[in-house]
Amino acid sequence: MTGAARLDLRLDARDKDRIARAAELGGISVSTFVRNAALHAASDAIAGEETVSTGGSLAARLRGRASKRMSRILVDANRSLK
Repeated sequence: MTGAARLDLRLDARDKDRIARAAELGGISVSTFVRNAALHAASDAIAGEETVSTGGSLAARLRGRASKRMSRILVDANRSLK
């Protein structure tokens, strides 16, 4: 990765164990699992925003809002570590 950046977050032990288990089941590292999940949520949020601005379906708007909330949670968690 060129110009790699770091993202840190705090979790309680149960959440960390759950994420680690999911990563193990997928045969990937925790870092890769979290990165994939965060990128997926970001893509959904961006797509949801585009759908909302063009008057898409209620389901699409709700997915977009949920993805935006998840993105904000990740950003807030990162900020709290600084």
